[in-house]
Amino acid sequence: MPRNAPSIIRDIMSRDCYRVTGDTSITQLAKGLGLHRLPGVPVVDNRDHLIGFISEQDVLGKLLQSAYLNDEPPLVKELMRHEVLSVTPAKSITDLAQEMLGTKPKVYPVVEQERLVGIVTRRDILGAILKMRGGNH
Repeated sequence: MPRNAPSIIRDIMSRDCYRVTGDTSITQLAKGLGLHRLPGVPVVDNRDHLIGFISEQDVLGKLLQSAYLNDEPPLVKELMRHEVLSVTPAKSITDLAQEMLGTKPKVYPVVEQERLVGIVTRRDILGAILKMRGGNH
């Protein structure tokens, strides 16, 4: 493994990550997902504790329905998933890569002492594995 190659999630996670609260509107969420080019984001409370996750897929149907019916778009808390797969900053990159081979999420919240400290994406993992291999292949 090349020197200085990343080995744990802390080495590659995005610390300053986009997040929303349960009271964020779906319209605002959709804009944020587009702006940050993410397929989904963590949902936190006012103390940055992870309380859920919401993805483009979760909101697409509801957004279409509210546009069609001319309703007020719902809030994140009405559509978010409460069961969230998260990782710790100390988790091995290769372990998470193995887990991502299935139908697992493309974005994992990174949680330390119950607080959201970042996110890691499938793209981050791919880049890290290339660096581990030397990157020139």
